[in-house]
Amino acid sequence: MFLLSFFLKRLIREGTLHIIDSTGQKHSYVGTASPEITITFHHKMVPLRLFFWPDLKAGEAYMEGSLTVEGDKGIYDFLSLITKNMEWRKGNAMHLTGGDPYSRFKSWIAQINPAGRSQKNVAHHYDLSGGLYDLFLDADRQYSCAYFRKEDDTLEQAQENKKNIIAAKLLLEAHHEVLDIGCGWGGLALHLNKLSGADVTGVTLSQEQHHLAQKRAADAGVTDKVHINFQDYRGLDKKFDRVVSVGMFEHVGRRQYQTYFDKVYDSLKDDGVALIHTIGRADGPGSTDPWTIKYIFPGGYAPSLSEISPIIEKAGLYITDMDVWRLHYAETLKEWRRRTFENKQAIIDLYDETFFRMWDFYLSSAECAFRNLGHVVFQFQLAKKVDTVPLTRDYIYK
Repeated sequence: MFLLSFFLKRLIREGTLHIIDSTGQKHSYVGTASPEITITFHHKMVPLRLFFWPDLKAGEAYMEGSLTVEGDKGIYDFLSLITKNMEWRKGNAMHLTGGDPYSRFKSWIAQINPAGRSQKNVAHHYDLSGGLYDLFLDADRQYSCAYFRKEDDTLEQAQENKKNIIAAKLLLEAHHEVLDIGCGWGGLALHLNKLSGADVTGVTLSQEQHHLAQKRAADAGVTDKVHINFQDYRGLDKKFDRVVSVGMFEHVGRRQYQTYFDKVYDSLKDDGVALIHTIGRADGPGSTDPWTIKYIFPGGYAPSLSEISPIIEKAGLYITDMDVWRLHYAETLKEWRRRTFENKQAIIDLYDETFFRMWDFYLSSAECAFRNLGHVVFQFQLAKKVDTVPLTRDYIYK
């Protein structure tokens, strides 16, 4: 425990953390009286692994059961305590400390996403059993940040709010042809068509999403207006009136940013409008932690504004509007996690207890990242011409 204790004594300034090691000895790290969290290590090697590889081994230890949280507290409470002490604020030397250089180098390598690797990366997460997503998402399977206009908005209402804001920013008309890059299970494509009558083409690299999105379009009787293709966006050769991409840019990889925005430019007609919605970093460029890369989103990365805007400039696109959604994703993840626990046994039956703990750690750590570590959501409205969209934002919230 010596090395880990050396670090934790310097880290914990808010809250109190108690650790019971594998011999039964208790170690306490006291900042303030609350919150107070107790965890137990069930293997003698856990402290050493956490000291040298914290951003990989903490999740693995929880998954395998060699790290447990005592009492009625869960892994979220433990991660909330740790990330609160590492939060992004001026002068906090502990912000995003930890992690070894080799893991950060692997994170950079994972950003190289040619077409073949992109399909494998997408399949790793999005080709999981459809039954899993039914257990924690809304019925429309919106798997991106919702927009909570009011504190008492349900997840369903908040996802509807999100889709309506996107539709408003796209300034849709019935004669428009729309491209949806990374269309998921087709919910947004169907919504945009329903609102405006526009023709929508969605592309995805997930077999599961492709199959269900096609079925949903058929069930709605709109296969003549909503087309879902199993296709990489880089292979598109048509121009559209509108381009939308929600929750897909995080999977592009930094090495492909210019390719992505060049394709957005090439896919837009001269008077076209694009809307790009992505997780981002308020705290500047970083790296994806190795646990997330290994178990959840291989090849994934949340970009900073300073990494995106120069690429948009080089692509020749105006940023005609920009939003920063801060805690909306934290609230979305909180609701997903609540529903995950409501359906705990069903998820265990679908996979196993290790998978459930992995999913719990994923949702909990993601929520903490939005609450404490500078994660946000960016929405960029883009156009080729300076006068394509109205000069005021009134049209967005009418």
